Amino acid sequence: MGKSKQTGNHKSDKKKNIAKTWKTKRRTKDLDQIHADMKPEVAAKLLHQEVDYDVTGCAQHYCLHCARYFVDMKSLKEHFKSKVHKKRLKQLREEPYTQAEAERAAGMGSYVPPKIVEVKTQTVEEDMD
Repeated sequence: MGKSKQTGNHKSDKKKNIAKTWKTKRRTKDLDQIHADMKPEVAAKLLHQEVDYDVTGCAQHYCLHCARYFVDMKSLKEHFKSKVHKKRLKQLREEPYTQAEAERAAGMGSYVPPKIVEVKTQTVEEDMD
């Protein structure tokens, strides 16, 4: 017969892989950080960065809403049509939480529904092609 493959009790199956949650290699910006980047003065700096050879695509093809760099303009345009980008735009429509909203949720004020922010895909300049 052989040894049973199940070891421990049934609760051991629900262990989370802690190493994956701690890793920051693939960590992306949070939604409130992206909202801060969408302000016009910050967005202009991010969309027109200097050439940096350490970053993908030399930091010339950047998606502001997903906080990702792309190799070339073609892949950036394909990303704009993707499900991932459209889902991120939908998430960014809701205004980020503030400290005042957290206090209202704790019972220190009356409820105010979150505002809807209109978010559109960034415009692409063809001269970078």
